[in-house]
Amino acid sequence: MDELPDTRIGTAEREHAMRRLSDNFAAGRLSVAEFDERSAVIAAAVTRADVDRVFADLPPEPAAVAAPAERKSRPFDEWLDRAMAAIPIVALILFFVTGSWLWFLAIPLAGALFFGTRHGKH
Repeated sequence: MDELPDTRIGTAEREHAMRRLSDNFAAGRLSVAEFDERSAVIAAAVTRADVDRVFADLPPEPAAVAAPAERKSRPFDEWLDRAMAAIPIVALILFFVTGSWLWFLAIPLAGALFFGTRHGKH
């Protein structure tokens, strides 16, 4: 749904516009002076039209890129998360009971075992 140009904007819209302006600056489309000038306009913007004027000569914002599908949470994943949270506590208890610091090695080991194969799947 397109908003009317006279629609008042809030902080979230100004922040989005600043991110978009920063992206254009990073892409080399704006000089430092232009970026500063346009940033001031965005900071003082009250309506959608005020913000739209800042981007009149810049490429349109790319269509919202479909976010990667969120991985469905499965009960086993929740169990792994909870088990990983408990590992440091268990290691600390075993340290005091046995007097051996080697139990603390279980923390990174458990992380590698539980989550090592997940990379790239989030």
